[in-house]
Amino acid sequence: MDFHSGFVAVIGKPNVGKSTLINAIIGKKVSIVSPKPQTTRNKILGVWNSENTQVVFVDTPGIHKGPTVLDKYMQKSVESATQDINLLLYVMDGSKPFNKNELKLLEEYCNNDYPVFAVVSKVDLTNYEKLFPELTKLNEIKKLKDVFCISALNSKNLEPLKENIKKYMTDNIEYFSKDEITDKPFGFMVAEAIREKMLWMLSDEVPHGVGVIVDEMQDYDNYMQISATIFCEKENHKNIIVGAKGQMLKEIGKSSRLAIEKFLGKKINLSLWVKVKEDWRNREGILGNIGYSIDEL
Repeated sequence: MDFHSGFVAVIGKPNVGKSTLINAIIGKKVSIVSPKPQTTRNKILGVWNSENTQVVFVDTPGIHKGPTVLDKYMQKSVESATQDINLLLYVMDGSKPFNKNELKLLEEYCNNDYPVFAVVSKVDLTNYEKLFPELTKLNEIKKLKDVFCISALNSKNLEPLKENIKKYMTDNIEYFSKDEITDKPFGFMVAEAIREKMLWMLSDEVPHGVGVIVDEMQDYDNYMQISATIFCEKENHKNIIVGAKGQMLKEIGKSSRLAIEKFLGKKINLSLWVKVKEDWRNREGILGNIGYSIDEL
């Protein structure tokens, strides 16, 4: 049986379910998920291997423009993700009406030289009467290849989407080995696991102002020692992250440790530190290190 492979970019507004979709297709978590927008800050390659097909997904930050260096970095990730791809998935939140700007952007992507699928997510949060008028708007986009209505959380209609993605994989190169599911180093995955727990557990004003750097990873026979620093922008944010008598930081550490142990398959000892660095999102030196171990820079 012939082997086929290719690259698929996953594009969409913040918090429409891009990372959840990739994790559901691959069957393992390669990108963090939270109810807050702008969760994904880096292009993350997720690799889906089936019997005779390898699909390399490029997850991206939500389409977003802002004034900080971090905002520009995220937008650059979106733009570079659409280069040299076999297919683009444009993910839209089916539980909300599609606005004109979103539809216009989808049409612009359709005018490029790669095929585009519209993936309407979160259909478990709506009903046919509300969704149908929105789907008719997509019919007006002539170059759109196909539309899939899915729920990544309960795997609704994922199989038809996966089978149609395979049809556009035209390469015959095995870009990754069959046991690889991402291109990111382990230190990056550790930092993202910590940041995910913070996004779930902290108040709305704090998460966008935090970053995580893994300072140390020492592998021993029975466990791994990991130390990481959490950067925030304000002293009161540090107080929230640490919590009364250090309780919040302990909870973040506990949840992070369990998540890291799950994908590592080994016991770990996790030490977390919190530092205030005002305006770190405009400091390219720190930004370039976020998510990486010092040994991997």
